[in-house]
Amino acid sequence: MTTFSQQDILIECVPNFSEGRNKATIDAIAKAIAEVKDVKLLHIDIGYDANRTVFTFVGKPEAVVDAAFKAIHVAFHLIDMQQHHGAHPRMGACDVCPLIPLQNISMEDTKSYSYILAEKVGSLGVPVYMYEASAKVADRSNLAYIRSGEYEAIEDKKQLAIWQPDFGSFLHSKHFGMIAIGARKFLLAYNVNLQTTDIEIGKKIAAIFRADRKTNEKLQYSKAIAWYMEAYNCVQIYTNITDCEQSSIFYVF
Repeated sequence: MTTFSQQDILIECVPNFSEGRNKATIDAIAKAIAEVKDVKLLHIDIGYDANRTVFTFVGKPEAVVDAAFKAIHVAFHLIDMQQHHGAHPRMGACDVCPLIPLQNISMEDTKSYSYILAEKVGSLGVPVYMYEASAKVADRSNLAYIRSGEYEAIEDKKQLAIWQPDFGSFLHSKHFGMIAIGARKFLLAYNVNLQTTDIEIGKKIAAIFRADRKTNEKLQYSKAIAWYMEAYNCVQIYTNITDCEQSSIFYVF
């Protein structure tokens, strides 16, 4: 069993994979993470409707980079984005892979590890974009900007100079898609279920939320979309809070 002390340097990694229905693929990704020494797999959140699985693991920086790359490498071989459909916005087999400073490490040092991981992932021949604190281009600090148009927009994006990746290439983008990697603070995924199955009501609420955040400082570090969750038979407002000190859960609600 992997254990850590208060003296250890630790980062957290929360990669999101575009697979929430094939148990064999999910298990293979989990195995790739769990087998790395000095890493502890904490949680696996499988979303069938979203067709997306979020893994949470912590460990020593070099080990986390190794585990993240091995997990992404598994996804590279087992997930084909040409066949993917789900409720959650997505652009790649591993859609996003954030690194979070957890203990005895700065954001700046965590950024350095995000670049090491990005270079390794880029070697697979897929486009890698640095986001949040690791962004090399100002607009790319926002994940929503990078993901605009989702997987289906990649063929058009690769023709444009502004969409040349920070690492890697478009060699295998057709089956893998593209990925965002970066250092960031803790993110809270906060979801509110509505007493309706009408997705248009949810879309209106999310649109109002997005409009308000442009002028309301208390919403600057939050994002919202709406989707219908078949498993719960209701529409859900799905929010991400990227800085809960600036945008509190209470205020977002």
